[in-house]
Amino acid sequence: MKVFTPIIKFLVFTVVLASVPFLLSYTGSGNLLVPKFWVLFSFVSLFTFMLIVSMVVIQRIKPDLFAQTFLATTIVKMLASMGFALIFVSKIHISHGVFLVDFCYVYFLNTGFEVYVLLSNLRHQN
Repeated sequence: MKVFTPIIKFLVFTVVLASVPFLLSYTGSGNLLVPKFWVLFSFVSLFTFMLIVSMVVIQRIKPDLFAQTFLATTIVKMLASMGFALIFVSKIHISHGVFLVDFCYVYFLNTGFEVYVLLSNLRHQN
């Protein structure tokens, strides 16, 4: 598998993922987004990018550790995201329902993309 393919797919995915909140804020439905939504979006997207880069690097160096690397980096991302969510909610007084929807939108779609990259990389190893 080419090295830059998952990175290019991630960039396209991030643009598509960011288009929905951008359109919400542009059309006047910004009340559906928490204040500093783009900080939340950037944090989760950055962790996803680091996860994908680490998977690509490990696949090149030692392919036998690919699945273990995916699991380890996903757990680190999950713990960091939970810590970030705790700090975000405690520092910024927001509606918890809106935050939950926004966080789940960003976090679970990024996690789904990570699983997609994992499955497509494992499929190409045969």
